Amino acid sequence: MVTQTPRSTTVIAVRDSELAKLPEGLFNAIKMRFPVVVTRLINLLGHRIIGSWQNPSVGRVDNRPTHNNFTTVAILPVSDDVPLTSFTYELYHCLCAIGPALRLTSEVVKKALGVSIMDPSQEYRLTSWLAQQEDQHNISLYQCDHSFTAWTQRCLRQADCILIVGLGYKEPSIGKIEQEIERLGIRTQKELVLLHKEGCEQPSNTLEWLNMRQWITCHHHLLCNPRMFSRRSLFRLNELYAKVLTTEPSVHSDFSRLARWLTGMSIGLVLGGGGAKGASHVGMIKAIEEAGIPIDMVGGVSIGAFIGGLWCKHRDITIVTQKAREWVKKINRWWSLIFDLTYPVTSMFTGRAFNSTLQSAFGDVRIEDLWVPYFTLSTDISASAMRIHRHGVMWRYIRASMSLSGYLPPVCDPVDGHLLLDGGYVNNLPADIMRNLGARHVLAIDVGSVDDVDLTNYGDSLSGWWVLWKRFNPFAAPVKVPNLPEIQSRLAYVSCVRQLEEVKTSDYCEYIRPPIDKYKTLQFSSFDEIKEVGYTYGKAYFTALMKEGPPIFLKRPGCTPVHNAATTEQSSTAPPHITGYKFTDLAQMVCKVSPMDRTIDMSSSSSADESEGDEEAREVGYASEPSAYFLQTPSTELLRRRAGSLSLSEPEIETESEVEEAPRK
Repeated sequence: MVTQTPRSTTVIAVRDSELAKLPEGLFNAIKMRFPVVVTRLINLLGHRIIGSWQNPSVGRVDNRPTHNNFTTVAILPVSDDVPLTSFTYELYHCLCAIGPALRLTSEVVKKALGVSIMDPSQEYRLTSWLAQQEDQHNISLYQCDHSFTAWTQRCLRQADCILIVGLGYKEPSIGKIEQEIERLGIRTQKELVLLHKEGCEQPSNTLEWLNMRQWITCHHHLLCNPRMFSRRSLFRLNELYAKVLTTEPSVHSDFSRLARWLTGMSIGLVLGGGGAKGASHVGMIKAIEEAGIPIDMVGGVSIGAFIGGLWCKHRDITIVTQKAREWVKKINRWWSLIFDLTYPVTSMFTGRAFNSTLQSAFGDVRIEDLWVPYFTLSTDISASAMRIHRHGVMWRYIRASMSLSGYLPPVCDPVDGHLLLDGGYVNNLPADIMRNLGARHVLAIDVGSVDDVDLTNYGDSLSGWWVLWKRFNPFAAPVKVPNLPEIQSRLAYVSCVRQLEEVKTSDYCEYIRPPIDKYKTLQFSSFDEIKEVGYTYGKAYFTALMKEGPPIFLKRPGCTPVHNAATTEQSSTAPPHITGYKFTDLAQMVCKVSPMDRTIDMSSSSSADESEGDEEAREVGYASEPSAYFLQTPSTELLRRRAGSLSLSEPEIETESEVEEAPRK
């Protein structure tokens, strides 16, 4: 209506929604009668445009998955033996540490609104109450019943995301309620959550669970506390978690990882390729753990794929160090390398010996069975494209990502037969891929080789005999010119270097490069020394980072620390960030009237004119004239609404009589 142009995008509702329509004629009438409304709208749009210029990421279409910042999450059990109440409590506990959260069950709703609230006649009252609750909290958990009740149907219709919870240690199955999902929530994002008891070394059968559900977007493995599986009555369960909720949850638990995923606060770790220099990844991971930084997702290339895969499989830095050291010893056995030599049609080695070292480290574990979400990259030379591997046998795709051209033959993908080589040729530090897969913040560790740029300027032509003479003449000045393999290597990494520069300057990535340039790419004999270099540098790096306060990836969203009165006064006078408001806040800003706007100078009028003028001012000011305060000095209640609370002007609807009068009010 403002620009008189067709809308450029299409909106599809994935849940029960309300559509508000403002006719163009009414909008034009408002503009003509109350021009101040247009002024305020222009002011709002101007702030939005200026914010977009100052921060280009604001207003740009984000190509990440739509899981970011869910408002409502429905929790659905696969079977009756799933501890659904305990699961919801555990997740709610971790969500409360991030921001305001709400747990809703049929019992909670009936206790708050009455037993008859699920009747069709109470539809408006229930919908209004749920909308108020969602506006007050960052995220709401809708716990379904174990049967297909009216409350379960409402949970599925209200959800932005549906978590299907199953027991990972039991045989894969499909629940009865799941069969109704495609009818009620066909466009809603659905994710599978598999629970595991303590003592479980490695999840299994994940592929069977996923194959039964073609509608699943992603899956999560959660290692649960034994208290979740204890047999208790609902009263005892509520009593237990009343005590649990008073404690601080561990940020390293699987439930905290799921909570960060649902709220769009996941932290990703990206490990780059660099041969033997990748031993520093082990030390860096140890430093990250000691700094108290959780790792929610892992991605790697070449040696980074190997180290990252070990951590996702074991989640124990001691075991990772041991396994990595054993693997280095195996690939350093010169006799095994000699027996693996072949006629160099495609590569110098057959790859059989290298394959056996990876198989001994990972076995037949699939990527789907890892505790932490993981991906690796390879270069598809059949299709001349980059491949992202998030499914399949783990060792094979790690081998593909480590297949350096000339040394090892390409891996034939068992899915389509394409030839796969080292992923470093297309992206040696895939922080951008990690961002697109859902990570809010990325720790990117670069151990790649740095090309020498101090080369000899030899002019327009170059004689190899001249280079040879310079090399063997002890009295001649040395020259630096690239040889044929080095030129081919630099050409292969051209796109990778350009991508690396973009990652370094991004606002979502913490770029880290340990001082490992003095080590050679194949210097695997110095594994422990390189590992210690990474650990020492990482410890110093994160210690310095923590001294400046919690880094951005550890801060809670929407929390602004207030240190003293001066800070409070300064924050109250600063202009609000317009893009952070909700729709209800926008309506409040446009329509609220301040006492200043209601004052009209009527000194030259008679007393009768004054009374008529006052009535007209009250009538006009109530619905049309916006307050100028919202762009200058935000009030305390407005700041509270920005944190997610309800507008104080909205009455709480509690009785049926008030419900009937609410539309008239």
